[in-house]
Amino acid sequence: METFNLSILLSLAVAVYCMPISQVTEQDENFAESYLKKFFNLTEESGPTVRRGIGPMSKKVSEMQRFFRLQITGTLDADTMAMMKKPRCGVPDTKVSLYAITGDNLKWQKNSLTYRIENYTPDMSVSEVDDSIEKALQVWAKVTPLRFTRIYSGTADIMISFGTREHGDYYPFDGPDGTLAHAFAPSPGIGGDAHFDDDETFTYRSNAGYILFMVAAHEFGHSLGLSHSTDPGALMYPVYSSRDPDTFVLPRDDVNGIQSLYGENTLNPGPGPTSPTTPDACDSNMVLDAVASLRGEIFFFKDSFFWRSYPQSNTPQQSFITNFWPKAPVNIDAAYESRESDRILLFKGRQVWAFSGYDLVSGYPKSISSFGLPETVEKVDAALYDVDSGKTLFFVGSNYYSYDEVNKAMDQGFPKQVYETFSGLTGQVTAAFQLRGFTYIYSGPNMFEYHLGSGRLFRVLRNSYFLRCTKV
Repeated sequence: METFNLSILLSLAVAVYCMPISQVTEQDENFAESYLKKFFNLTEESGPTVRRGIGPMSKKVSEMQRFFRLQITGTLDADTMAMMKKPRCGVPDTKVSLYAITGDNLKWQKNSLTYRIENYTPDMSVSEVDDSIEKALQVWAKVTPLRFTRIYSGTADIMISFGTREHGDYYPFDGPDGTLAHAFAPSPGIGGDAHFDDDETFTYRSNAGYILFMVAAHEFGHSLGLSHSTDPGALMYPVYSSRDPDTFVLPRDDVNGIQSLYGENTLNPGPGPTSPTTPDACDSNMVLDAVASLRGEIFFFKDSFFWRSYPQSNTPQQSFITNFWPKAPVNIDAAYESRESDRILLFKGRQVWAFSGYDLVSGYPKSISSFGLPETVEKVDAALYDVDSGKTLFFVGSNYYSYDEVNKAMDQGFPKQVYETFSGLTGQVTAAFQLRGFTYIYSGPNMFEYHLGSGRLFRVLRNSYFLRCTKV
């Protein structure tokens, strides 16, 4: 069989939020061994020794944990098994592999590249496919000297096609879900080509399938010489994420990667949106946008992301807000769970979104004045649901309001000054939530621990007390 420099066999799929399992079964261990052979070059049988943290399999588990920023235990703990079971890319995440990627400094030796769309998926119109492919290539052209020209016959640098199962390159697709596409690193012949699995459902903008723009933009990163990133906010992260093509801006991690190969766009740089940087839980000065306790879990919101921490987990899992709630806003101001309505409410500016599970409740978003807040209130800084009283406190500047969830009305006698109830709190409230009978009020990078009934302040902590840094 002819050998090619395959940069990725992409099995992108929507990020799954599965709860960690309580114990590792023999089936799990067999699955993990297969996973590590495929993605981390495990070459020896290890049997049950991984449970004791020894042997070659344990070393590969540690390698995998390091890549995905998990706690490095060398054992198949709940977090590790949960990550392994997420749909993901099929290329190995270690450079010790059969595939030649960026580590071998593969890149095009020219800046003018051609592309050709050989055929189309029946899921989308021809114009929708054309637009998705063109926009996906422009993601990379905007930040580099690279320029892409479409041709309609002959051999292009990047040949784009849709196929199923065995489709002529010795790397067959696997049917619906799993592997969505693959692309080849820059080189003569098949190098740069991108193939998409036509057993998938590709869409133009809808989350009813896989958004072709997002899959293609990731693939073309490999076509240009990039490998996977360990940054969960990067386009080149191994797992597919759904983002709005109309507002998508290439993240900073990807910009740094592609410019290390081709340099900056000096031809027509122009002003543009700033490339987003993924928030880092290890940033001791980070100010969180919102914190909420949802069904025993804690959600920490920052920019377009949230961290999800649950009792069975040693490390908070970071993901895009819109992967969890597709119709949610980002860069929110406040969040809380209403026990009475069994909804999660997200606030941004003068509007509030309510979700039942993953779905936006009919009639939302609504104005925040629907709670009885004055029309002069432009945004809510933080929201806190009090389990004992069934009231929700809305923090606005130096004041706070009390909302009766049962009667759906604002309580009389409000607003009140924050310092009247929360002694020692002089700065603006930025987030708030309750846990195990205590109330936690965030002000900047600090967190104040109170007993709400007595108003007593127990401790002043850093916001990293619950949102743990997982770097090793």
